[in-house]
Amino acid sequence: MTDVLAIAEHRRGELRDVSFELITAGRELASEVGGDLHLGVISGDVDAFADDLNRDGVDAIHTVDDGEEFNHDVYAQAIPQLFEEAGADILVTPNSVNGLDYAPAVADDLDLPLVTDSVALDGGDVTEVTREQYGGKVETTYDVDSESFAVTVRPAEWPQAEGDGDAEVTAVDVDIDEDAIRSEVTGFEEVGGGDVDISEADVLVSIGRGIEEEENLVLVEELADALGATLSSSRPIVDNGWLPKNRQVGQSGKVVTPDVYIAIGISGAVQHVAGMKGADTIVAINTDPSAPIYDLADYGIVDDLFDIVPELIEEFGGEAPNL
Repeated sequence: MTDVLAIAEHRRGELRDVSFELITAGRELASEVGGDLHLGVISGDVDAFADDLNRDGVDAIHTVDDGEEFNHDVYAQAIPQLFEEAGADILVTPNSVNGLDYAPAVADDLDLPLVTDSVALDGGDVTEVTREQYGGKVETTYDVDSESFAVTVRPAEWPQAEGDGDAEVTAVDVDIDEDAIRSEVTGFEEVGGGDVDISEADVLVSIGRGIEEEENLVLVEELADALGATLSSSRPIVDNGWLPKNRQVGQSGKVVTPDVYIAIGISGAVQHVAGMKGADTIVAINTDPSAPIYDLADYGIVDDLFDIVPELIEEFGGEAPNL
């Protein structure tokens, strides 16, 4: 029996979406290798987190009540002990800033091979881990020739787990060497125009180079206001300095999973698609009928955005600006 331990992630008192995606990824892998799925919840309001994470497919939840926020030194000590407590063979963590912070240290401690940034997992006699390379242009599959290993999974590649579970929740008293804790979280500061977090938006209106000039941004801003949506963009808009970095969607920006993603004047390069392909519904507006974005879109309008967007603004009760 090969069991899987997945480590939940939270920030500022809230579980992150990737925690629920880990349940789906971990459950699929555990089923394929013939084991149980265990979740580890460390720091913060562990009881509330465990209750929310108790979804269908989770076999056991282990909590460690130590501190409020992520701390490398706590996680690096606690996870190996949770791994032993769960009798796990495979460790699954988010491919996030936090996950990539502690995963190598934990893998080294447990003497586990580590594969990062997985977009697909296929368990069997030999587990196959798929990664993307060269800006998403190439997929490479690695055979992990070991029953025990660690893997980080890319956010937004698996759906979030749903359905109530009945997993037993166990508080684990781990041995933390306080002298080895060399840092503490004193607060959070948004960097680079942190007025919004586009990864939390339900509806995104995203603009690409098709907007042509910075002065034309007012058009999509008006549409976003009419829809009650958040404005985001592809990389060229940020590179031109027309929007701040925190508005960028894509491989070098943020991964987003909104209910609705409206891509306006965006061709759909693989780097951008990597950041938004997890959206529930994708609407594309582009004059080029062969634009790659249409391969992904649920709805497409092949037309000039300067004709279509004003009509949408008026349809949703706004007033289109004169450009």
